[in-house]
Order: sequence, then C-alpha cells, then structure tokens
Amino acid sequence: MNDETPFHLKGNFAPVKDEITATDLEVIGSIPPELTGVYARNSANPVTGESEHWFLGNGMLHGVRLDGGQAKWYRNRYVDTPFYRDPTIQRISNTGQVDYTVAAANTHVIQHGRKILALEEGAFPYILDGELNTVGHHDFDGQLKGPMTAHPKICPKTGEMLMFSYGQLPPYFVVHRVSPDGKLVQSEEITVNGPTMHHDFAMTENYTIVMDLPVIFDLQLAIQGTMPFRWSDEYPARMGLIPRTGGNDQVKWFDVDPCFVFHGLNAYEDGDDVVFDVCRISEIWREGSDLSSGQGEQTLHRFTFNTKAGTTSEQTLDDRSMDFPRVPDASVGQKHRFGYTVALGDVDGGDGLPGFSGVLKTNFQDGTSELANFGPGRNPSEVVFVPAKGSEPTSDEGYVMGYVHDEGAIKTELVILDATNFEGEPVARIKLPQRVPYGFHGSWMPDLGV
Repeated sequence: MNDETPFHLKGNFAPVKDEITATDLEVIGSIPPELTGVYARNSANPVTGESEHWFLGNGMLHGVRLDGGQAKWYRNRYVDTPFYRDPTIQRISNTGQVDYTVAAANTHVIQHGRKILALEEGAFPYILDGELNTVGHHDFDGQLKGPMTAHPKICPKTGEMLMFSYGQLPPYFVVHRVSPDGKLVQSEEITVNGPTMHHDFAMTENYTIVMDLPVIFDLQLAIQGTMPFRWSDEYPARMGLIPRTGGNDQVKWFDVDPCFVFHGLNAYEDGDDVVFDVCRISEIWREGSDLSSGQGEQTLHRFTFNTKAGTTSEQTLDDRSMDFPRVPDASVGQKHRFGYTVALGDVDGGDGLPGFSGVLKTNFQDGTSELANFGPGRNPSEVVFVPAKGSEPTSDEGYVMGYVHDEGAIKTELVILDATNFEGEPVARIKLPQRVPYGFHGSWMPDLGV
C-alpha cells in the first residue's frame, strides 16, 4: 500500500480477510467465573478490501464467549446482508425506491426482546444467533417503515427500547418506542428544518432527547459515493425534549451553540432541569467528510435544559479529547455516577487522526477521573461495564471490558479490568487468534436465550 491509502484501509483499521473460530483461548490472569455470556463488538470490514469511508464497510462481529472462568471461543462473522453478497448493490433504486434490507449493519450490536441485533443507522437491523451467525433482517413484523438508529436506548426500569429513524426525504426524523418483548408500539414523525445527520440521542425517565445539529445532507457527496454529509454555518443548532410517549406537538426545542455530537454519554432529570452529557465537537466536515477534515476536539460537555424557563446552559466537564462514551446499562436515563470513554490524542493515529491512548473513568460525583493505560502501542477500543453480581446500580463494583490491540506485536486481546481498581493490572487478558481491527460499538450479552 502506498502513502495515499486512506487510514481506514491500513494498519489495524484495515479489514481482516477470514472468518475464523477458535476455542479454549489462552488467558493471562483469571476470568471472573460470574461472567457468563458473550462480548461482541461490531466494525466496518469491507469484503472487497476497499471502501470510500471508514463508516461504509461491511459489518463484521468479533465475539468472545466466557463461561465458568474460561474463554470458550472467539469467532468473527460478517453480517450476511444483500450488501455483503453483492457489494455493488444500491439501497436506492433508479425509481427512488429504498430497500432497507440493503445494510452494512456495521455499527453496533445489542440484545433486546430476546433478539440479538446488528445495527446501522441507514437500514433495517439484522438478527443474529448466539454464535453471531445471521438469521435475517428485522422490520418489527412490518411496523418499521424506515431505518433504525445504531444507538437505541433501553430503559433499565421498564425494559422498553427507544430508537429513531432519519432520512434524506420527508419525513426526515421519526422516533419509535418498542415494548420490552420487542414489539414496535409507537412511531412519531418529528418536524426538523431539513435532512441532517442524526447519529445518537438520549432518554430520561420522562423524555426522549433528540439533536438537530448543523451537519447536513449533501446530494453531490452522495453522488460521489462517499459520506453524504457536511458542515453548514446556516443550519441552526438545537436539541429537543419529547415526552417518551408523546409526539411532534409536544416537542420543546432548545437552542445550543453550533456543534456536532456523534455520541452522548447519558441524560437524566434533576428537578426542572434535564442534564445531557456528551462528547461534543465544535465543528466537523467543513471541507469534506473524511474524519481528519475540519474536525475539532471531542470533549466531555454538559447541556442543561430548564424545562420551565426554556433556557439552556452549557459547560465543558473535561477538555481532554475523548469518544465512545458509555455508562453502566443500569444508569441509562438515570443520574450517572460513573462514565467510561476512550481517551484520544496522546498517540499518533496517522493521517492527522488521534490515536486511542487509554480508557478514562470519570466520577461525576466528585469530578475526578482515572486513566487505564495499557502500555506503549497498546490501544483500546470502546469498553463496556459489566456489574458484579449483587452490586448496587450506581456503584462501580464490576468489570470493564474491551479489545486492546498491540501495534508492535500486531495482536489483539480482550482485556477485563476490575472497575474498582481501574488503573491496576487487568484481572484477565484473553489472547485472540487474529487481530481485531479498530471498530465501533459492542455489548456484553449475559443471556443468549434468543
């Protein structure tokens, strides 16, 4: 490969060629025996070896099965979609019809309603079995008429799932509510000012929080076959609060400073205030949709919306660059004490991009943070928190796990940290039979009854 090769096609961003299965994996340390389930993470892995953008490759799951203190297997599997079988297929036909089964399904993997779903925001989700094989697409028994976000929110108290669809043609934005058993029970069109990129959102006990920010759809970029979005100075930045069972006539909009948010950490209610913590970018994609083009730092930022006064206040909580924020599943929509992010910028990721230098644990109660550093050239991906058996919902008693890649050895491990001894040695490092490319989002799935 020459120096003009895009960053996402070289080094550990580059795709792996083979789907493999390996059993009885080598472990350094001890896997807590209470961890029984599968950790899986999604990624963009173009089957042809080429793609126009990191976000556009075919979905590939990398998973590890833990059971009884052992790492039973590692396997990586493509999500078997029409786009996987024919990389030249188009989602939109010459007549303008959209086929939402044409999916990369490359962004996230979750479990809800006794189904495992591989997600990508431009298409239907795909159902997987407990060994990460593809079962088929999922349109909620025909009720879902558009794509599904890759960042749904599952309420820890009710079990219902909130999600949204967005597109380049009206209706530009639709919010959905799914029952705990996986039935789509409500869809509401929300009026926005035009077609923009909506990657994430948030929920609280009573509200759905949506973001309407100035990264707009650009038809010319779409025709070129790359990411069809760019920054706009003219598009007003705002966020909206919608009652969770409400609709368009109940939205309360709040102006915010121009920015973009790929990922929110969490949101909660505090009296008349709704608090929303995010990784905020001051601007992105002013000169194109390459990730190194016109992108500001991603910093930990708080929006506070006063529902009575209709006002917004903003503050930077941590000015270090970070992304891939997560809270414990039990904290979603509740006041969070702890959050976990991937630290950026302390190492060179190449092509003007920051590297993944460690994992930050932030204590929002006292404002302190800790950094788990895995050593020179050992770079993490997104992590998830797994509570210890019998722990309190707001405690940090539990484990933090995710993939860590060694750039020198060209090898990847699944690393498990004791969340209460965050900067200490990992409790377990599970050696994997091949490298796991840097990717996107994943989940710990403790019960694979699907």
